[in-house]
Amino acid sequence: MKVLIADGVSQTAVDILKDDFECVIKDKLPAEELLEIIPEFDALIVRSASKVTAEVINAAQNLKIIGRAGVGVDNIDVPAATAKGIIVINSPGGNTNAATEHSLAMMLAMARHIPIANETLQKGEWNRKQYTGVELKGKTLGVIGMGRIGSGVAKRALGFEMKVIGYDPYINEEYAKDMGIEVGTFEDVITKSDFITVHMPLTDTTRGMINKEAMYKMKKGVRLVNCARGGIIVEEDLRDAVLDGQVAGAAVDVFTSEPIPADHPLLGVKGIYVTPHLGASTVEAQVGVAVDVAQGIKAALNGEPVMTAVNMAPVSQQVMNVISPYFDLAERLGCAVRALLDGAIKKVEVGYNGDIADVNTKMITTAVIKGLLQAELDDSVNYVNAPGLAKERNIKVSEVKDKDTERFANVVTVTATAGKDKKVSVQGTLFGDKGRIVKINDNNVDLAPRDCILLCPHINRPGVIGQVGSIMGAAGVNISGMQVSTTSDEATNLMILTLDSEVPADVLKLITSMEDIFGAKMIMFK
Repeated sequence: MKVLIADGVSQTAVDILKDDFECVIKDKLPAEELLEIIPEFDALIVRSASKVTAEVINAAQNLKIIGRAGVGVDNIDVPAATAKGIIVINSPGGNTNAATEHSLAMMLAMARHIPIANETLQKGEWNRKQYTGVELKGKTLGVIGMGRIGSGVAKRALGFEMKVIGYDPYINEEYAKDMGIEVGTFEDVITKSDFITVHMPLTDTTRGMINKEAMYKMKKGVRLVNCARGGIIVEEDLRDAVLDGQVAGAAVDVFTSEPIPADHPLLGVKGIYVTPHLGASTVEAQVGVAVDVAQGIKAALNGEPVMTAVNMAPVSQQVMNVISPYFDLAERLGCAVRALLDGAIKKVEVGYNGDIADVNTKMITTAVIKGLLQAELDDSVNYVNAPGLAKERNIKVSEVKDKDTERFANVVTVTATAGKDKKVSVQGTLFGDKGRIVKINDNNVDLAPRDCILLCPHINRPGVIGQVGSIMGAAGVNISGMQVSTTSDEATNLMILTLDSEVPADVLKLITSMEDIFGAKMIMFK
């Protein structure tokens, strides 16, 4: 597989990927060239310069994942990628500290007029009285957006003995209060704060949220910091408010369009300090985001789920640690029910019993659907598009959870229904980190879901098993394992053969046609 690395990503990313994949490095890649060469690549890593448009995504014939070495994915058409089943990942934690520290640096530089004081002193001017600043101690800092970076800024501001009031529509109030942060509404933050720092993503809701109307609700002399995303603060309104004296100062690292033109409204305005999107520009952060994205690319190309995918439901590291051992088992359970059930599947119910029922299991359920559909659609099914593909096929997917369990600490049961009467149920558990199938319908079994398995329900009479073995031997198919499970009908048994290779169609037909065999099924695990 081939990985295209653009926009000057740290060499660390190449070092992680080069042993498993062919890496092509194209720094400062023109849009026309990206569009031309993208069909040959399986993965793409970018920073903020390359624009991964819908046109680029539609031209990508083999692309499975796009990695953004940073937090924002504004330069990637995520809906277009999702529609095509392409995973989009970012690095939400790799540059957290860098962006946090830059926000504080901008706030301090603005409060003490450090940039202009340095500039004039370098020219030989001694303007000590002209650049009298203000202290942070005792001031109220309003934090709009209490994610990783916003919380980090708040925590450090408390160290400066500031009072902090935070707003976020998804804020964990208990966590904020434990930190010593007052939780308020957006209106509370903009009306009560002496300094306001923005740490929200750019969305239709947040675009332009700090506009002229909001600025004139603020305290006169307020100071604003934006190291999050350009477009959250209306740039022309900010310029006018600073010139008018309503806003005493602003420190801005991000802009609506980058790089900015020479006539940008925030340039040349006294009291406005700007930097060229340096929030993540530290040596440590560049390595951090490169490592995050490279590891995500490696996992995705190996068919594993990625925790930092932005077009999948987010999962915390703590939950991921619990659920990730179940992914392979879940895929194989899905594969098994598809192989055992004839006809179009209409409903899939995934049951969770034991402690596993306490956590978010949606990604395990997605793994089940991935395994179920992969038999028909091959490698085009992944953790991004599996739920959508199931919906397109009118497959109703549901989860059932119960802490109670009978034989094992945790079990996952997949029950699929085709039509009104056809139903198959397969149950699995983990022995250590290895998945085992422990029940098929009403039959208790013990199967490692690997390679090929042939299920032969048969009449319980002498000679049946030997006859099947003879047919396999004559065909050159080696039986590496066998077990027989009794069914609810005392007259029948379930013969389960683990094989080293697939049973040829004519051999399977011969076994199925035996008088004492009914409904033999072959499961080919991928």
